[in-house]
Amino acid sequence: MADKNTDRPAPTMADVARAADVSKSTVSRAFTQPNMLGVETVDRILEVARLVGYVPNHAARALSTGRHGNVALVVPDVANPFFPPLIRAAQMEADRSNFCVFLGNSDESWRQEDKLVERFVSQVEGLALVASRLSEERIRHHAAKRPLVLINRDIRGIPRVLIDSSIGVNDAMAHLADLGHERLVYVSGPASSWANQQRRAAVRSGAKAYHMEVTIVAAKVPSYESGRAVVPDILASNATAVLAFDDLTAQGIMTGIADRGVSVPGQISIVGCDDVLGAATYPSLTTVSNRSDEAGRAGMSLLLDMLNSRAVGDACLVLDTHLVVRNTTAPKPNRAPRRPAGAD
Repeated sequence: MADKNTDRPAPTMADVARAADVSKSTVSRAFTQPNMLGVETVDRILEVARLVGYVPNHAARALSTGRHGNVALVVPDVANPFFPPLIRAAQMEADRSNFCVFLGNSDESWRQEDKLVERFVSQVEGLALVASRLSEERIRHHAAKRPLVLINRDIRGIPRVLIDSSIGVNDAMAHLADLGHERLVYVSGPASSWANQQRRAAVRSGAKAYHMEVTIVAAKVPSYESGRAVVPDILASNATAVLAFDDLTAQGIMTGIADRGVSVPGQISIVGCDDVLGAATYPSLTTVSNRSDEAGRAGMSLLLDMLNSRAVGDACLVLDTHLVVRNTTAPKPNRAPRRPAGAD
């Protein structure tokens, strides 16, 4: 026998409004802008919608209102352990406001990033670009089309969240100087990376302050393979300490050095950045701890504020960093650590 209910029309927003004793606009806000309502009101409307069997038609809403309920998040390398916590935090923040996140991976290519953004623009209401490799001109071009937030890229006039690595890097330089190291290699990241420019400047500033000699070695991309590839250049420098652009590069350096029979930290000390692998390496990695999850959450929150017509202006949120000392740093070979001034 045929189901008598098959010809019933699908429940509508008006049905939910009547059942919940609220207006249609309140039901709409519960699904599209829940942050504008009280938590109890939203929960009650969603429960009523579930009971009556109402399912919002996002496609129809996009046609009628121009709002898709989607935002885009573009990162340079989804395989880099720094980014998954950031992505997860951003997605959770978006989900709280009932937004879906489109994720793009630029593979460290500004051309690919530009292509992704161009494709996303027609499908999303706003974009968050993480460690963008685009030129300032292209970023401003895209920002003129859709609300746009930057994470770890500093461009005046565009809302942004920055992780201030300079504090942690300076701590790392002071730590290595205290251990007696006088020659350091900085293994840099991508030339277009704002974080790399900041860390490189902090290394140079620290070297001057602590009377250290610094050699810059460029890794093609921040990766395990790139770290292993630069080991010959590191060893040729006669440096006794290395600071890598990120933990992934540092891990590759540690493996490449071990392959050549050089001990860490007995013969050479290594410091990473980001603290995403530090506790899991052997020996455990001394590294600068960056708060990637907080950056993702804050960046998405800024973007949602823009979409909800809240004025953010030239908002700039800066997150600090700190050094986590583990087991890959030790006194310079054949030299005791420098004693603090005034010590007995």
